[in-house]
Amino acid sequence: MVAKDLTGKKKAIVKADAEGLTELPGRFPAASTKAEPRPTPVSAMNLRAQAQRLHKEAHVFYFVFKHRGTRWYARLVAICTAGYLLSPIQLIPNYIPVIGVLDDVLVVFLGAKLVQKITPAHVLAECRGLADAAEVRRKEEIRSTAAVAASVVIATLWIAAAIIASVLMAGYLRH
Repeated sequence: MVAKDLTGKKKAIVKADAEGLTELPGRFPAASTKAEPRPTPVSAMNLRAQAQRLHKEAHVFYFVFKHRGTRWYARLVAICTAGYLLSPIQLIPNYIPVIGVLDDVLVVFLGAKLVQKITPAHVLAECRGLADAAEVRRKEEIRSTAAVAASVVIATLWIAAAIIASVLMAGYLRH
């Protein structure tokens, strides 16, 4: 017969008497009672940070593709990877719930790793610097007054269009 004590350890019970249980020590391995801290996985990064990192890597691969020092077969891998993602013909269609997207993720992951491996290190470093500079320029452009004003105007137009469409639909449905 097997029982668990208050700490959750398994023990084999030989016989039960009025004073307590007699156990057979050593029959079951002792469980660790100390909680060891687990390292935080990389996937625990927030979604926004992952999206920014992915955007930066896409920019890096764009610059790798355009760089003169990139070999032709690295460009071919980059084009084939992007072509597979944008192609309407795929091995597993995207409308299949999970597997349809997973094959795209796998192709992008393998394509990115292969491009990183076959691109010379100095070209990759230079392209990372160009991507960093482009990100800084993009952030500066976003902060401009014209960009903020344009965003407000576009949002106002979308909200106005939604309200007008709702009023028209309500009027149509009443008749």
